[in-house]
Amino acid sequence: MDLSTISVDPIGDLFADRAFRDAHFDALCRDHVDRARLIDEADLLCPVDATPDEAQEAFEGLFDIERIARRQRALVAEQDRVIDAVLTRAETDTVPWLGPDPALDPAWVDPRDRDVRTVRRHRVQLAVRAAAADLATRLRLSENAVRSRGHRARVLSRRCPVLWSRYLGGDICEQNAATVATLADSLPDRMPHAWQRFDETLADAAAALTPGRFRTRARAVRERVHPTSLGERHARAMGDRAVWIAPELDGMATLTALLPATGAHAIDNLLERHARHLAARPDEHRTSAQLRADAFCDLLTTLVPPVDASSADRPAAPAPAATVHLTIPALSLLGRSDEPATLDGYGPIDIDTARDLAATATSLVRVLTHPVTGTVVDIDRTAYRVPADLRRWLRVHHPTCVFPGCRTPADRCDIDHRTRWADGGTTSAENTAPVCRSHHVLKEETAWRMRRDPRTGEITWTSPTGNAIPCDPAPF
Repeated sequence: MDLSTISVDPIGDLFADRAFRDAHFDALCRDHVDRARLIDEADLLCPVDATPDEAQEAFEGLFDIERIARRQRALVAEQDRVIDAVLTRAETDTVPWLGPDPALDPAWVDPRDRDVRTVRRHRVQLAVRAAAADLATRLRLSENAVRSRGHRARVLSRRCPVLWSRYLGGDICEQNAATVATLADSLPDRMPHAWQRFDETLADAAAALTPGRFRTRARAVRERVHPTSLGERHARAMGDRAVWIAPELDGMATLTALLPATGAHAIDNLLERHARHLAARPDEHRTSAQLRADAFCDLLTTLVPPVDASSADRPAAPAPAATVHLTIPALSLLGRSDEPATLDGYGPIDIDTARDLAATATSLVRVLTHPVTGTVVDIDRTAYRVPADLRRWLRVHHPTCVFPGCRTPADRCDIDHRTRWADGGTTSAENTAPVCRSHHVLKEETAWRMRRDPRTGEITWTSPTGNAIPCDPAPF
């Protein structure tokens, strides 16, 4: 029922009456809308003393937001579909991304002595990577995000057609679609009956539940329909254990570990024991969360043994040696400036912490900069092998891979000669830059191209489809 067709009693304000609104709400709500929630929200937007026009406007606002959300969900799903279509096309037609296939020439001989089948398989991989990089620069996403979204669309369309259809229709949010794709992808490849049960069981829940509640429900359904025992699956999942780090604000970082549940809980219990032991001291003022975080750091960096009676007198093991790359403005180090230091791979840190690190460093590397502009002094080299001082220069000038959107730290990258050494390129600051191995391969073996403006030094990448993207500014 359209709100404009509701007649208002001229004697009384029926629309502001709760009973009237209750009686007519079923006709006003879509099937997927939580009726009780909308009534509560209507009370906030439309108080009981509102005029009929104000009440109608409030309800129209609620339906507008539902329509907008549905349209937004459908557009996200359509993006996923197009991403999958582009990547799938790159698998079947590599020429737009790599150029003509040399293996079509009967006289061609692979310089790496690979057979034709291996060459074409490699071309497919490169074409997909080149296409993903192109999409990533257009959408302002990481390549991993692009490939993840394409994979999500592929899994949903092939394994969960009911959920896929409702996702395209705007019924299902992106978070729930991602949960479905992850769990459906973990089901065995040759058991479509398990996919079907998973799909049909979760279709309504994916449209109705919030992401947190749906994730719990979906995991339970996945456990029920999975034909392989939990023991076998756990043995395979052990291969995915890992630890990774993500920078946060104000000199902080998040360290995440994917571990077997037993080991993770053992660590959690150990941290709790340490925190409680420290909290019992009379002069302790840190919170429980702070104590756990400090104990975690101390245990890993100094290898302190567990706090208990049997280990109370045991000496701590020596801390393992660690290497950090730190750039500190000279005037800040001397106490004449408060300009922050830069921790390689993270960004700015406070100068007091930097001074403490410098005071305990076993060696320092001097980097000369222009006293006004701060530009690092250029160093030219004529040997192919990149010397250590030039590597340090590049790491300061380009802290990460120079491909747009790539965050790989420079010290983990290849040092690429923009003009190849074999083609007359020099080993100099103007002709070299850190490029991660993945993007180095794209530059050398696909239609991606990198150019440096000789006047400004700005690096620009051009995709196989002609999209020109400047190198990102230094992150710190």
